[in-house]
Formats: sequence, structure tokens, C-alpha cells
Amino acid sequence: MEVALVSFDNTDEVMEERCFSNDLSAAGQSRKGRPSCASLLSNWRILINSENSNTETIFSKLPAEFSDHLGAENVGMDEGDQRVIINIAGLKFETQLKTLSQFPETLLGDPEKRIHYFDSMRNEYFFDRNRPSFDGILYYYQSGGKIRRPANVPIDVFADEINFYELGEEAMDQFREDEGFIKDPITLLPTNDFHKQFWLLFEYPESSSAARGVALVSVLVIVISIIIFCIETLPEFRDEREMKDITYEANNLTRAVVVPNTFTDPFFVIETACIIWFSFELFVRFIVCPSKAEFFKNIMNIIDIVSIIPYFVTLTTELIQHNELNGQQNMSLAILRIIRLVRVFRIFKLSRHSKGLQILGQTLKASMRELGLLIFFLFIGVILFSSAIYFAEVDEPQSHFSSIPDGFWWAVVTMTTVGYGDMCPTTLGGKIVGTLCAIAGVLTIALPVPVIVSNFNYFYHRETENEERQILPREVERILTSVVTGNGSMDSLSNTNENYSRDKTKKY
Repeated sequence: MEVALVSFDNTDEVMEERCFSNDLSAAGQSRKGRPSCASLLSNWRILINSENSNTETIFSKLPAEFSDHLGAENVGMDEGDQRVIINIAGLKFETQLKTLSQFPETLLGDPEKRIHYFDSMRNEYFFDRNRPSFDGILYYYQSGGKIRRPANVPIDVFADEINFYELGEEAMDQFREDEGFIKDPITLLPTNDFHKQFWLLFEYPESSSAARGVALVSVLVIVISIIIFCIETLPEFRDEREMKDITYEANNLTRAVVVPNTFTDPFFVIETACIIWFSFELFVRFIVCPSKAEFFKNIMNIIDIVSIIPYFVTLTTELIQHNELNGQQNMSLAILRIIRLVRVFRIFKLSRHSKGLQILGQTLKASMRELGLLIFFLFIGVILFSSAIYFAEVDEPQSHFSSIPDGFWWAVVTMTTVGYGDMCPTTLGGKIVGTLCAIAGVLTIALPVPVIVSNFNYFYHRETENEERQILPREVERILTSVVTGNGSMDSLSNTNENYSRDKTKKY
């Protein structure tokens, strides 16, 4: 490798240069830390080593005094006191070598990586990158690993800079957490291949065609169960189901009313078929799940368990009911009605197969603080306005507000702008209180709504972007498969890319 910047043949001229003076006096030590010709040559040495050249043939020509001077500066460099100049698109930053060496796996911390950006003419590292972002990048090194985005830098630009400077996944996760991004959950899969196939089949409908078929069957069973739950409450069916074997005596004659058995009831049979599928699905997912503890922590699995419990309670009650007294039977029926009400929670089983319901659930989970504030503000308003309406209407004989607790219902209905009209003020003072209550209710509800809407937009766009990322890989895999089998060509791959880009442009 040819080095044309310095001629090593005339060593006398080299010794006369100021930068190669071997004076190690106090004046010479005062310049320590400033870029010198020796540090320039040390960077040349790294460049020459990267080219696999024989450095001894060049540096052996240097005089002994210059070698001593170079060795003295190398001692300072080993101690980390040597300064490094970093030029970011014309804006220069200066830091110490030991600051960058704290993170040797990054671009600036690894000498072999950053040497590719070294400018030997200026003795500095040059990066044609975003200048305001480097304040946050340099602070990462100076603070020992704390990432902070400058206020005037967009989020996506700073994220690109983090990737370019190779700060690592930990820095990116810290940056996303500081910016309010919700960390994507880690997907756990069983280690056993057989269990993994069944887990994907029942848990991830998008994993295969068979999984989508299983999801479709589950949705149909859920819909049928909900329809049966609603239809059996019709008066003609309800009266028939609530009839029991009744025996009564009249004129010393015993007559019996024959009622169809519960186990032969068509609604009960259909319900049994639905429960068999729900139980089978829950049992298989429990057997093949990667973590039994995480299985019971999942809210969807809890809903699945709660949705099938009423059936078994009903079945047990029907089996033992014939041996109980009439009073106990009436009590059992009251309890049974309450337990059957739990069946309505089966509608939440649809959220396992509906992206919309999942987005809604994630939005509510991320907005719990705002919803808590909404309820708290509503509670304060109810107390204030129910008290005000009571004292405003206390002297009115025909007033609907006999006490402050009676005004709670009116305050809730008014603040939520529902207004049933069952309770209303009649005096002038009461109407003024009602007007203020309605205005305060509108403001109370409107304040947290923008935050909730923002959370919904975030989860919606994230889900949309994930679906778009999955479209192109599927098309590419299909086309590549057809190419291998001889049923396609690489032209179709380019057509697919063009169609995907065109569709994405139309969408936005």
C-alpha cells in the first residue's frame, strides 16, 4: 500500500517538523489530548493493518526519537485519554476514546467497524448522518447506556440512527418504552413438535388452512350457543321449561301432570353438543400448552372455563333435584337462573377469532388509567349535583328527589346525556342545577376520550401493518414454490411486488 502523504526517505526533514518533535517537556505535554501527527500515523497503522500490509517495512524507517514519541502517545491512548473527533455531516463532536470503548459491540465502540469511516486527511471520523440525532447517540455513550431522543428529532429518524450506530436491541427496547410504545408479547411455543402442531392448530388460526377451519367451527358453535341462549327465554319455551312434575290431591284423587324430561329437551341437547366441543377444545389446548401457569393467567382461557361451568352446575342440579323438597326446588331454580346468566359471557369467546375485539380489548387495557379518571370525575359530579338538586327541590311538594341517594340516578343519567325523563326538576333552581349537570357531564366525558381514541388508532394501525407484512412473504413463498416446480417464472415475482406496492399506495 502506498502512503503518499509523508515521505519517510528524508528523515532529517521529518525531524525538523514541529509535529514530530521529540520534546516531551511540559510544553509538549500540554498538547496532549489534541490530535497530533503521531495519532494520525497510529490511525494509518490501523488502515494498513486492515489491508494486510507489512507495516514494518514502512515504520522501520522512522528514527528512534520519533518512535519514542509515538510510544509515549500510545500510552495515553491505552489509558483512554486520547480524544476522538467525529464529524457528523459537517458538525464536529469531540470525545474521549474510553467513552466509546464502554460499548465495544457498537459501531463507534469497535475500532474495526469505525475505521471504515476514518478520514486520514483530517484525522477524524466522518458520518453523513442526521446531525441533531447524534446528541442523543453521544449521550448514550457518556451516560453509560441511557438513550434519550432529542426533542427536535422525529421518532422514526432517531430509530434509524440507533440501528445505524448498532446500539443493540436493549437500547431500542429502552427507546420504545420511553416513547410509550407497548412491547410486543413474546410468543411461547411448545418444544414438542407434536404438541406444537396442535397448539398452532387451536391457538393461531392464521398459521395454516386447517387452523382456519378449526377457528371457523369454533365460531359457528359459539354463535349457535348464543342463539340458543336467547331463544330459550321466549315466553312459550320458558313456561314449558319451568314446569315440573307436579302432584296434587283433590277430592282424595291424585293426578299428575306429565312434563317432558329436561334431558330430552331439544335446547338441552344442542347445549350439550356445544359444551362437548368447548370442553374438547379447552382440554386439548391445556394438554399441549407450553406453560400451564401462563395458561390459567390468560384471560381468554378464564372466559372459556367460566362459559362451560353453568352447564355442569345445571346438569348436577337436574340430577339431584328429584330428591329435594319443593321449597328447596324453588331455591335451586333461583340459583340456576343466576348461573345460567353466566352463559352470556360466551360471546367474549369470539374475541379469540376476531381482530376487532382483540384491538378493543388492548385499547381498554392500555386506557385503564383514563377510564379510572373518567369514573372518578363522574363520581364527584354525581355527589355534587345530587346534593344540589335535593336542596334546590326540597321545598317542592311534588318533587321527585326525596333524598340525596334518590338523586344519584338522576345525576348519572343527566351527566351521561341519556335523560330517561323518569325524574326531572320542577323549580327554577332545580332546572339551573340540571343545566349545569348536563354541561359538566359533557366536559367530563369528553376529556379522556381523545387519549382512548389515540390508543385505539395505535393498536389498529399496528395490526394493519402486521397484516401487510404477512401479505408479501406469503405471495413470495407461493411464487417461489411454483418456480421450483416449473409452474411459474421469476417474472411473476416482480409482478407481485408491483401489485403489492400499487395496492399499498391506493390504500394510503
